[in-house]
Amino acid sequence: MSDLAARLLRQQLSDLVPYESARRLGGDGEIWLNANENPYSHSYELDDSRFGRYPEFQPPELIDRYAAYAGVSNQQLLATRGADEGIELLIRTFCEPQQDKVIICPPTYGMYAISARTNLVDVVNVPLDDDYQVDVDGVLNNISANMDSVKLVFVCSPNNPTGHDMQPAKLRQLLEALKDQALVVVDEAYIEFSAQPSVLSWLSEFPNLVVLRTLSKAFALAGIRCGFTLANEAVIQQLAKVIAPYPVPEPVAQVAIQALSDDNLKAVAAEVAGLNALRAEFAATMQELTDVFPSSGNYVLFRVPNALACMKAMADAGIILRNQSKQLTLQNCIRVTIGTEQEMARTTSALQAYFKEAM
Repeated sequence: MSDLAARLLRQQLSDLVPYESARRLGGDGEIWLNANENPYSHSYELDDSRFGRYPEFQPPELIDRYAAYAGVSNQQLLATRGADEGIELLIRTFCEPQQDKVIICPPTYGMYAISARTNLVDVVNVPLDDDYQVDVDGVLNNISANMDSVKLVFVCSPNNPTGHDMQPAKLRQLLEALKDQALVVVDEAYIEFSAQPSVLSWLSEFPNLVVLRTLSKAFALAGIRCGFTLANEAVIQQLAKVIAPYPVPEPVAQVAIQALSDDNLKAVAAEVAGLNALRAEFAATMQELTDVFPSSGNYVLFRVPNALACMKAMADAGIILRNQSKQLTLQNCIRVTIGTEQEMARTTSALQAYFKEAM
C-alpha cells in the first residue's frame, strides 16, 4: 500500500483522532439511542424542478422562517450545514492558525476541539466546576494568561453530554467580561428541550454573543444537516465571507422550510413535550438504581458499575447506547437518548436487568 497520503498529510494532523460520531462507532442493534436523535419523522414534499440549478446562497424563505421562529432579524442569521459548520466557520473566520486559541469547557461536545485543531488553533481546557457549570473565573484567568490570544469561548447549554443548563447569571457575567475581547459561543442545539429561555434575547446587549442552533434534534431532521449561526450583523457579515458558496442544498432548504411551518412547529412542540415526559419518567426510574445527571436535553446521563460491561449487555439486548467514559470526570457514565415509549420501556427493562446482575 502506498504511503503517499501519509507522507503528504499535514504534520500537525498526524496524531489527530477524528470525532467518534455515533455512525462511525457503529454497532449492531434494533434500538439506537446513542446519537441524541429525535425518534419521530414527518413527511415532506420535494419539487425537483430546481435541482439542476445551484441553490440560493441563503434561501430567503428559509431565513425568513427561522428568523421569525428564533425572534431575530434576517441579518442576524446564517444557515449552515448543521451547527457543526457554524463551529468550523467561527474558528476559520476569527482565529489565526498557530497563533490564536479557543476555550472549551469539558466535559462537552467534542467537535469544538477537533475543529480548532484541524485549523491549527490551540485549545485551552477550562473544566466545568463541581456543579457542571461554566467556571467564569477560570475562563477569565486563562484569557489573561494567554495574552489576549483567545478569540472564542465555547459553552454548550444544555450541555452535551451532561444535560445541564448553564446558569444565565454565569453566561451574562462571561459575556460582560469579554465584551470587547472575545466571542462567547453558546451552543443551543438542545434548547427546545429545556425550560430555560434562550440567550438570543441578549443579542442587542452583547456584540460578542454567538448562538448555534440546529434542526437535527427537536425537529427530527438530523439527516438533512441544517443548522444556524445567530449573532449580531457585524459577526454574520464576517462569517459570510468564509462560508462555501452554496451551503444549503435545494432539497435541504425545501424540507427545512416545510419543517418551520406553523403546523409543523405545533407538532414539534407536542413531540418535545412527550419526549420530556419520557425523559422525566426514565430518569426517575434510573435514580432508583444509580446516580443520574439532571438533564434539559433529549438524553439522560448516569453512572454504571462498569461502562464496558453495561454497553455489552445492552448491545446483546439489541440496544445501542453511548459510553461517555472518555470524557473528563465521566468515567463509567452512559448516555441514553430518549426514544419512543416502546424503546424506552425495553431499554429500562434491559438496564434494570444489568444493574441486578452487576450489583
